[in-house]
Amino acid sequence: MTRSLLRILVVFLVSLQACTKKSSTLGDFKLLPSPQEFEISGVSDLHPDDIISYYGLNQTPLPKSSLSASLSAANGDAEATVVYQIDPTLGLASGGYHMQVSQDQVTIDAQDEAGLLYAFESLQQLCLDAEEQQVTLPACTITDYPKLAYRSIHLDIKHHRETLEYYYSLIDKLAHYKINGIILELEDKLQYEQQPTVASADAFTLAEWKDLSDYAHAKHIEISPLIQGLGHASFILKHDEYKALRDNPESDWAFNPLDEKTYEVQFDLYEDALKATPHGKYLHIGGDEVHTTGRNSGKSNLELQLIWLNKVTAFAEEHDRIPIFWDDMPLKFAGVYGPTHDSKYTKEETDSLWATNGPKLEAFLEDFPKNCIYMRWSYLHPELYGNQKAMQWYDENGLKVMGATAGQTRWVLMPQNESNIRSIKSFAASSIENNLGRLLLTLWDDDSPHFELYNRGILAFAEYAWAGDKRNVEEVKSLYRRRAFANALADDSFAFIDSLESPVAFWKNALLTGNKRNYLMRSENPKETAVIALPDPDSPGAWTKANQERLQQAEQAMATTTSLKEKIKTLKSKTLRNEYTLEVYEQVNNLVHFSNHALLLLKDYDLATTEKERASAKASLKNLPDEFRLVRNELEKVYSKTRLIHKPDNYLLDQDHHVHLANQSINFDWQFYAEMLFLEKLSEQLEP
Repeated sequence: MTRSLLRILVVFLVSLQACTKKSSTLGDFKLLPSPQEFEISGVSDLHPDDIISYYGLNQTPLPKSSLSASLSAANGDAEATVVYQIDPTLGLASGGYHMQVSQDQVTIDAQDEAGLLYAFESLQQLCLDAEEQQVTLPACTITDYPKLAYRSIHLDIKHHRETLEYYYSLIDKLAHYKINGIILELEDKLQYEQQPTVASADAFTLAEWKDLSDYAHAKHIEISPLIQGLGHASFILKHDEYKALRDNPESDWAFNPLDEKTYEVQFDLYEDALKATPHGKYLHIGGDEVHTTGRNSGKSNLELQLIWLNKVTAFAEEHDRIPIFWDDMPLKFAGVYGPTHDSKYTKEETDSLWATNGPKLEAFLEDFPKNCIYMRWSYLHPELYGNQKAMQWYDENGLKVMGATAGQTRWVLMPQNESNIRSIKSFAASSIENNLGRLLLTLWDDDSPHFELYNRGILAFAEYAWAGDKRNVEEVKSLYRRRAFANALADDSFAFIDSLESPVAFWKNALLTGNKRNYLMRSENPKETAVIALPDPDSPGAWTKANQERLQQAEQAMATTTSLKEKIKTLKSKTLRNEYTLEVYEQVNNLVHFSNHALLLLKDYDLATTEKERASAKASLKNLPDEFRLVRNELEKVYSKTRLIHKPDNYLLDQDHHVHLANQSINFDWQFYAEMLFLEKLSEQLEP
């Protein structure tokens, strides 16, 4: 072969490789949250591997995104693949940006620094989609901005905490999906310097929380603390040092709002919390679910709450923070709370109730602090007329109001009700429609599912709080799988979370009589009074007949968990990211599977008709403790990768007024206590 022919062949092969690398096929691109405007005009020549250099006009620095770390500086805009600038004259909301992908360059004009970060996060999602589909980036223009200015999640760590590394990775994730706030419910997980008795031994130092707050601030996420005040104060009042400050001397639930030392303690905690979160705009002071008497002072509940509220909101104002207050108790004291959450009230009944009881609120209107945001929390039915009317009352009376929806309430093991996406969507839509500007996604730790399982709700919240009502619920579920795991897993055939909900709900009391799981550790002799009766060898078949409905549910749940075991295994083999999330779901599925398996083994034992069958069934039942030990050990191993599953040895449990599962033992027994009691009872019967 001549040298000229060899050169031609080399050029041909290089061209062929380039064509293979830069497919002219238009891929499928879906961002989360959805941009306000996203117009694709064709196919660019830019492969994700080509996004290698940047140039900031006017010496604008790179934003703190993961994509930025892979870019190198170009000498000028003509040499860069990404050219960007901040232009405050764009006229977009804060966080807005324009982005254009041309044939060989990406240009970004951002309203502000936050908008520049969000543009880079959107570009990264485009690159991920292109890389996974082996296509080039689309030639496109994006104009994007948030519909709600403040899009915050609630980080509740009262019953456990994650590793510090996990919280840093959470910040990265939240920034990627354009969440810009965290309300941090600290309770005893801060090493308070002024009231050190309050802190748990596993609490982070003030400096550690401040460093995390600084990191979040660089990614345009502001962390603001929530320190429960009037009620929910057990983490403080359980200690002997503070018992004199109790409203009821026998209860660690609430402070006495008429004792000035109450405020000395609370303000000390506030001051340390503010130092730990120096970039926050807010101070959430709690205030929900509490009745006080002021040590039988004769003052009404509403009077006492407003006395406390005015003192703590004045503190917030003096420290340049906007106070946020759960608003339920004033509405309850006035008798107008029911329609905010109960669908049994008609519009006419709601209006009548307000006409009768509304004046009770208005009589104290001058005492409602005007610098406070009244947080109207409604987790399951935010669309109710009564909820909307309550929010309207605040607005009409010159009081600031914002909504709080939920991604996790009191569900065990995992969020249920489709991750509450429909309610999240509803509250986001009404908040946008009513120009409220803010919305909080609460994520309660009361029964302490693994935080990884909150992600679908968080991403749904990110979608609806930013973009508004652009996608239906099923589209958002698919988009979650796409963004969280891989493009290829967006198809409905890979859906699995909703299928796990019913088995998990059944699991809660599968081995118990009635709804007892949360009450086992405070029950007298729960093994006998709460754990289901076992088959009587002298009455074969009677147990199966008595538990017919329970066994039908167990069989259905068993079939589901068996199927899901294989599906999750497939997902783990195909996912490109967040495999750990799937590992956690896998452990939930395994635990639920065990309880159903145990019930069906009991059925086999009860229905055995020969000595051989009975001996075989009995042998299987005797193996259950070993099977459970393996299930528990594996679950704890997986959970422990990111969270502390045991409280410190010297941890003082409180009185547990709301029977939170995660507050019932120092070790991780609370998660498995029903199974433990069941196995003890079974062993006693099999080996009397």
